[in-house]
Amino acid sequence: MNIFKRIYCRIFQGAFRLVLPFLPYREPKVLSSLNEIPDLLKNLGVKSAMLVTDSGIRGFGITKPLEDLLKKEGLNLTVYDKTRPNPTVQNVEEARQQYLTEKCEAIIAFGGGSAMDCAKALGARIAYLKKSLNQLKGLLKVLRKIPTLIAIPTTAGTGSETTLAAVITDSEKQHKYTLMDFTLIPHYAVLDPTVTFTLPPHLTSTTGMDALTHAVEAFIGKSTTRETRAKALEATKLIFENIETAYKDGKNKEARANMLKAAYLAGIAFSKSYVGYIHAVAHSLGGQYNVPHGLANAVIMPYVLEMYGKKIYGKLHKLAVAAGVSTKNTPYKESAEKFIGAIKELNKNMNIPDKLDGIKKEDISLMAAHADKEANPLYPVPVLMNKNELEKIYYKVADFK
Repeated sequence: MNIFKRIYCRIFQGAFRLVLPFLPYREPKVLSSLNEIPDLLKNLGVKSAMLVTDSGIRGFGITKPLEDLLKKEGLNLTVYDKTRPNPTVQNVEEARQQYLTEKCEAIIAFGGGSAMDCAKALGARIAYLKKSLNQLKGLLKVLRKIPTLIAIPTTAGTGSETTLAAVITDSEKQHKYTLMDFTLIPHYAVLDPTVTFTLPPHLTSTTGMDALTHAVEAFIGKSTTRETRAKALEATKLIFENIETAYKDGKNKEARANMLKAAYLAGIAFSKSYVGYIHAVAHSLGGQYNVPHGLANAVIMPYVLEMYGKKIYGKLHKLAVAAGVSTKNTPYKESAEKFIGAIKELNKNMNIPDKLDGIKKEDISLMAAHADKEANPLYPVPVLMNKNELEKIYYKVADFK
């Protein structure tokens, strides 16, 4: 990266860090069970709500207890269950039309990050009926209050129940973009471990590693606070202690509850301290090839941490201690290597590959440009990289056949 762009990025990030304590961030109110939702809606005066989910979750009957419960309590519920794994502009517009037709007053996001991203973007479109999502993308463009948003995570990974971001795919342009505003933070988060019992092992692993990516990037960046560092460390500890148990025994309530807590903590941490190049590259892969976000993060993470090098040895040392793979007296470089090695071992133990197939060499330049545009100057990464340097990441993770 040239010196002028480097200076611009650091000035931008430094200014953002200075105003961070004054930004209107809020944490959602936490509920522990689906059974609390009917009384909540009644207390809010809501008579009709929209449930945003996907066909898989609904098809497995995971949403049925809530649907039956709300019906029993005399509350109207309309369901939009066409959300794609990487939600699209079309998803949001379809949900918007259904929301308006059914005269809904609140949104319930039920699922993983995709359902929540779709629900947040829906909220933005309800707040701005005359603006397109393209006009609302970017930072602090959704200033109006959105309808009451209740988030019910069925995966312990995205942390979307706490975040101010919604990632939407423009299928025509094969690119992802992000809406980021404090008004998009869900008003309520329902952390009920029972709704995660049926999550398949491969989704348990990749979404869990997504949460770890959030914790790691929030911790190693240059815009951390005492609060975000503490939450990132606690999330890292919980993930290393529980993810393999949840992967092997999906109905282990304690492990599932701890993973939900970890995702929630990591979500708060990265909402305030932001992420980095792991996410930027993962988003471009998702936009180009529809690679699941958690899988992309899991595969990319070790490579990017190695590329950051000695700049993050001290921080990786603290993460390694929290993860239980190193001690306080271990030299920083050794701790960093142990932590990266432990991530690779987690991936291996949960059948997550160390490469991604399907990446085409001719697409790398365009994807790197998208990652560069997304990350710079916004993400307070420990080591700045330009488009050409980011291209190296794709070559490292690609499994060219």
